[in-house]
Amino acid sequence: MSIKIKENSWIARAAAWKMNAHRLAIVIGKTVHLHNTTKKQFLDNPRWVKHELCHIDQFRRYGFFRFICMYLWESMRKGYYQNKYEIEARNAEWK
Repeated sequence: MSIKIKENSWIARAAAWKMNAHRLAIVIGKTVHLHNTTKKQFLDNPRWVKHELCHIDQFRRYGFFRFICMYLWESMRKGYYQNKYEIEARNAEWK
């Protein structure tokens, strides 16, 4: 599987604005979109990499559009931090 990392992503900038985050990574399909961080800074943080790789795996397991719908529904119902896909990704940070 080829994974892409995109620095200075408008998608990540919009997500950072919405979440009021200084720096942020967001996965869409097989691409990690970065805001206010470099590819090197991201890759030098093993926990952060594991977290985003878990989201890439979630896209793979559920399919692109299905996962986006499931993720958004879960976030609307439970919020970002209690979203089961975020919980799974946070747990993956420690493996």
